[in-house]
Amino acid sequence: QVQLIESGGGLVQAGGSLRLSCAASGRTFSRYAMGWFRQAPGKEREFVAAISWSGRSTLYADSVKGRFTISIDNAKNTVSLQANSLKPEDTAVYYCAARYNAVVLTTTDYDYWGQGTQVTVSS
Repeated sequence: QVQLIESGGGLVQAGGSLRLSCAASGRTFSRYAMGWFRQAPGKEREFVAAISWSGRSTLYADSVKGRFTISIDNAKNTVSLQANSLKPEDTAVYYCAARYNAVVLTTTDYDYWGQGTQVTVSS
């Protein structure tokens, strides 16, 4: 069975940084795409960033471009999200997700999800 486990969330001041990690297990993820999504209370889950297993293809939401960086460590089956210059509007539960093949930004195209990790940014 596929398991995705997020870690690294916490409370930071605006302008600070966090590094989120997602440990993937349960299958061979070659040719998979990995994504990060977030959901704030009362809002829809939204796309943040995604990366191919090779690391050669990436996508970012406009709201995080230039501030967040997604990366992958194939040997450790781990995808990370380095979040810099954090803003209060970044506050949300962040979820790791996986799907077969192409890197996309649509929530419904991802098949496997982690439990989430809370990120809170104070002003």
